[in-house]
Amino acid sequence: MQDYEAPFEPDRRRDPSFAADHWRELQHRCAEKHGVFLIAEEEAKPVGWAFAHDVPGHLFVVEPERRHGSLAELYVVPEARGRGHGHALIAACESWARGRGHKLLTVGVLSGNRRALRSYEGAGYAPYTVILRRYLL
Repeated sequence: MQDYEAPFEPDRRRDPSFAADHWRELQHRCAEKHGVFLIAEEEAKPVGWAFAHDVPGHLFVVEPERRHGSLAELYVVPEARGRGHGHALIAACESWARGRGHKLLTVGVLSGNRRALRSYEGAGYAPYTVILRRYLL
């Protein structure tokens, strides 16, 4: 995933220890936030994955939408893209969220990841919030 995102987001870690660090952190977040880790397979081989978890939400949000699910990460290997694995993973995360009693599932997307934005919008997701940044030199 880091190599995919690096061309449009140069702050991505690409060091040799990243994969192990990331896996540990995902396991921790999954346990702490009642999450789910899903694998997409093609011919009995993993070709993608998604991670979703509970979010307590903010007090200023109406109660029915406050506690919700977050599709925190989704990735499909390049050679398996365009074959429905991403949409299947999104649907599986939505099913997980419904099972947890959520009425809402959010997903964050890097602004430069146009392909992901199109995929999520095609699945019915709409912009909700925008985070802006400025590097302070």
